[in-house]
Amino acid sequence: MSHEQEYIEIFDHNRELIEEPCATLLNAARGRAAVQFRSMGFPGIKEENWLHSNVAKRFATDFGMNLGRVEVKTDMQSIFTCDVPNLKTHQAFIINDTFRNSTGGKELPEGVILASLNETAEKYPTLLQPYYDALAVNGDNIAQFNTMFAQDGMVLYVPKNCVVDETIQVVTLLQSNVEMLSNRRLLVILEENSSASLLICDHSSMEKQTLSTQVMEVFLGRGAQFNLYELEETSHSNTRLGHLYVHQQADSSFNHSNITLTNGFTRNYINVSLEGHGAETNICGLAIGDKEQHIDNHTLVDHKTGNCNSNELYKYILDEHSTGVFAGKMLIRPDAQHTNSQQTNRNLCLTNDAHMYAQPQLEIYADDVKCSHGSTVGQLDENALFYMQQRGIPADEARHLLMYAFAGEVIEHIGIEALRDRLHMLVEKRLRGDLNHCKGCSLCK
Repeated sequence: MSHEQEYIEIFDHNRELIEEPCATLLNAARGRAAVQFRSMGFPGIKEENWLHSNVAKRFATDFGMNLGRVEVKTDMQSIFTCDVPNLKTHQAFIINDTFRNSTGGKELPEGVILASLNETAEKYPTLLQPYYDALAVNGDNIAQFNTMFAQDGMVLYVPKNCVVDETIQVVTLLQSNVEMLSNRRLLVILEENSSASLLICDHSSMEKQTLSTQVMEVFLGRGAQFNLYELEETSHSNTRLGHLYVHQQADSSFNHSNITLTNGFTRNYINVSLEGHGAETNICGLAIGDKEQHIDNHTLVDHKTGNCNSNELYKYILDEHSTGVFAGKMLIRPDAQHTNSQQTNRNLCLTNDAHMYAQPQLEIYADDVKCSHGSTVGQLDENALFYMQQRGIPADEARHLLMYAFAGEVIEHIGIEALRDRLHMLVEKRLRGDLNHCKGCSLCK
């Protein structure tokens, strides 16, 4: 029996159990997704977008799935303490796929919702109905799988003209005593002229095999400003499949930084659609791999209308037997005149056994645009290393300094000073082999 058929049978045999605790909105989308997944199955390596990432075999483990919504009793404050100096956040948690009440920080502004997706869908169905599964409905195979099984997640809703000054930090944690598969869903809605910043810290406290699928849909109204920072510090036994869909209206701004420090197998997919004039997107990513780690970033920036700007910068540092994949596509449609779009991908392979697969793509169907893209793969500059050693810097220290300088360009795009300073320190420790997880979190000790 194929892996697809195994999960289809799990879904069919447990559909009542899956749907009973869930809001009608989630279950309606679930039915549509099940039909699509039956015909699509898991993606295969013969498909161009999955050529270097064999995702189907990641589902072969006999994972546990908490379809009965058994409560995981965890005192998050006793095992997780974020000690980043001067970083004041409104903190919330997602345990496997279940939202936990927010703690700390000052009260959120009136009208802002930061809550469980399922509970909010039950309480405010008309608010979420135009948004939930509106972007991922025609998404790829993994998005359909997620929609089939997702029972909870998080909602962030910011009403018109509302400014959330304090960064919202959401800590996701996989926790179970068996191999665990978790499907979480995140929905972010910023109405006209609102603004917010969201920091997602992805952790795993398990040595057992874990797999998480995450689908996040982001809707930015006219003039909205949204900053999204994602930091992965999981384990070698973790598989993370993250899918991000962003819909931008006129004059909106989206800034995204994705940092992979420690992981097992990671694939991130980002799909940004610029739908209104004056919209701007800035996407940055940094991936550091060693051992057998696999880090795959696929992006699509879709310019559907004119006078929009996008900038994309991804960097990889790969050591030992690690593998990196980057496929970034910028699509400039016929109506997207006066587009300014830049894409840069730079990669370091520190050993002959490290592999980097880079595929920058640019499709232009408009004739009055300013666009560029490029990718490089190489090793550390031997001339620079020689120059530094000639001035008394030991060879290992010179290598670390060059790698740190290489990574610093991405970190500098992070808009939160306290987080930026901490990431400079974490990246330096990671490059020196000193970093397993961030300091101050007891689940990482």
